[in-house]
Amino acid sequence: MRYIITALMASIALPAFAEVPSVVTDIPPVQSLVAQVMGNLGSPVLLLAKGADEHDFQLRPSQAGAVAEAGLVVWIGPELTPWLETALANRPEGAAALALLDAPGTVTIGYGEAEAQDDGHDHDHGAHDPHAWLDPDNAVVWLGLIAAELSRLDPANAATYATNAANATAGVKAMDADLTARLAPVKDRAFVTFHDAYGYFTAHYGLATAGSIALGDAADPGAARLSEIRAMLDDGSVECIFPEVQHDPALVMQVADGTGAVIGGALDPVGSSLETGAGAYAALLTGIADTLLACKAP
Repeated sequence: MRYIITALMASIALPAFAEVPSVVTDIPPVQSLVAQVMGNLGSPVLLLAKGADEHDFQLRPSQAGAVAEAGLVVWIGPELTPWLETALANRPEGAAALALLDAPGTVTIGYGEAEAQDDGHDHDHGAHDPHAWLDPDNAVVWLGLIAAELSRLDPANAATYATNAANATAGVKAMDADLTARLAPVKDRAFVTFHDAYGYFTAHYGLATAGSIALGDAADPGAARLSEIRAMLDDGSVECIFPEVQHDPALVMQVADGTGAVIGGALDPVGSSLETGAGAYAALLTGIADTLLACKAP
């Protein structure tokens, strides 16, 4: 982890004396990226409470007030956190907001698209999978966009934002190279996840995902889907199945019971169980990789 710590320490440039905008973010990986760009200039607010579900979260009145008064709101977009739309609509006209999923340069895929394509990087103009932070190439794009928007709002500190973003980008790329090397030996090891949230991660690293129990964030699996997953586990084509930290593991245990498939550690695609801050983005992706690597058939 030395490369992550070094990059994060280097990303904190000395601040200039200027009016730094207050920044509000929706989820931990976004807060982490913004924190890296801001460095010592400020601490972005995170709305999603630890352990909360990003899809069904409800803002407290104090949080709605923070959104209304923020100089900048950085969020994934309504596809992931629709509860933020009303608060954003109540902001003054022209107030700055950056929706990352629709930002220029962001790679997007549709749900289930990663398994159907060779590289997973085709654009889908229908329903996008919003978990785009799980592709580190998107994090690199977003660091530049965040720095540019902060520089527009706070030009006196533009050089600091640019330096911090460049150092954070180097950290993401170093982490990415490390994960690419570590995951290469298990690229052909098929696995099942609780829900369809990992398409960006599996496409980027070329992993052989066999699918998910739930096909979308709000989709409850039916009997046919459960039978399909159990058949994959029964025939031995899937070695591991993974629950998630935000969901009861009972369904995963039920599907895997008697099949011989190994139940791996709980995955955390949004980082809701992590300590927040600049290091959370690297901890999130590294944690997913570590969990996948730790699950092995006896």
